[in-house]
Amino acid sequence: MKTTITKDNNTTIFALNGRLDSNSAPQFEEELQDFLVSPCTHLLFDFNNLEYISSAGLRIILNIAKAYKSCHYLFVTCAMQEHVQEVFEISGFDSFITIHRSLADSLSALKGRE
Repeated sequence: MKTTITKDNNTTIFALNGRLDSNSAPQFEEELQDFLVSPCTHLLFDFNNLEYISSAGLRIILNIAKAYKSCHYLFVTCAMQEHVQEVFEISGFDSFITIHRSLADSLSALKGRE
């Protein structure tokens, strides 16, 4: 899996490309270490090019959601392919993680939030 990290105002955007599985999860978790320990910006995962997510990937998402639950910054996701969104729905993650339709919708929702 490849990640591209960009910033937009007070939001850090991780665009994921490929498969988030047991092979790629450790490296992705390492990239997210600062956000897990001390969130300092809003965090947005752009899943537009994510082809697959396994339980190892869901565990990382859960840990990020927990880290962001106790701070004033927000964690959101966007642009899920249908089969990835289905995994979130079946696992119940859609009940506690905000999923926007597009990157633009996510950025609009986060704009002006400190």
